[in-house]
Amino acid sequence: MIKGDMKLKRERAIQKVWDAIKIHKGTTLLSTGITGDDARMAKAAVEAGAKLLEPNHPAVVLARGLYGAGDMHEAEAVRHKLPLEEMLKVISGVRNAVGEEIFITVGVPGGFAETQPTILADEDFYKIARAGADCLHTHKTNLEDLEEWVEKAHKYGLLVDAYIAHPDDKHLLGIPARTPEEVADAAQKMEELGVDMIGLMTGMTYEGVTAGGMHPIVKERVEALVETVEKAPTLAEGGINLKNFRAFKDTGVNIIVVGTSFDQLAAKAVSDAVKQYINIE
Repeated sequence: MIKGDMKLKRERAIQKVWDAIKIHKGTTLLSTGITGDDARMAKAAVEAGAKLLEPNHPAVVLARGLYGAGDMHEAEAVRHKLPLEEMLKVISGVRNAVGEEIFITVGVPGGFAETQPTILADEDFYKIARAGADCLHTHKTNLEDLEEWVEKAHKYGLLVDAYIAHPDDKHLLGIPARTPEEVADAAQKMEELGVDMIGLMTGMTYEGVTAGGMHPIVKERVEALVETVEKAPTLAEGGINLKNFRAFKDTGVNIIVVGTSFDQLAAKAVSDAVKQYINIE
C-alpha cells in the first residue's frame, strides 16, 4: 500500500472543504439530492458556486424509481439493494461533469446501518476512490462500526463524514444522541476516532422546522455540535430550505446540506413549464 499517496489524497480533499468554507464566509453548501446524483444538475450547481456535492444510494434509488420506492422514506428501506457498481457509475459521471477541484462525498450500500448486512471488501473502497470520490458519507449507528469504516476509508485515501442522529428518527442515520449533552459526547468520541467531518441530522424527528426559523431543540443540538468539535468541519442535514437556511448558518455550523429542497424546486419548475406548454393555444 502506498500510504504517502493515500495521505496526500485525503489532505487535498479536506483542503477543498476548508477552502469552500472560507470562500463562503464560514458556512458553505453541500449540494445533494438531484444535484448530487444527476451529472447535469451537479454541473449546474457547480456553475452557480457549489463546491461540495453528495451522490448517495437512497437518492439514486428514488431518482430511478427502483424497488418500488416512491419517496425518500421508502428509498431508505431498500437502499441496500442498489449494487455498488451503479454507484461507481454515478460517482464517475458526476466527477467527469464537474472536474477535479470539486469535493465529492458519496453514500454507498454498506455505508449506512443497512436493513440487510452489506459488506464492502477492501477492493471496493479502492474502486470508490478511483471512481472519483473524495469522501465516504456514512450513517453508521455505533462507534465500533464507525471506527472500522474510518480505518478502511483512510487506508484507501478517502475521508469520512459521519452523523449524529436522534434515537427516535424514523430511520436512524447516525450515532444516537437524545440530548445536547449526548450530542456533545458523541461528537467528541467521533473526532477521537478520526472522523473527518461530523454532522447532525436535523429534520426527521422534528418534521422539518418552522418557516424562517428552526426548532429550538434542533438549535440546541446544532450548537452543542459546533461548540464541541475542535478540528473537523461540522454539518447540519435535514429540513433545510430557502426559508430557514439562514437560521442554520447563524449557529456557526460549517456546512449546510440541502437535497430535498432542490428536488422539490426542480419538480415544481418542470411542473410549471409543462402546464405552460399544454395550455399554449
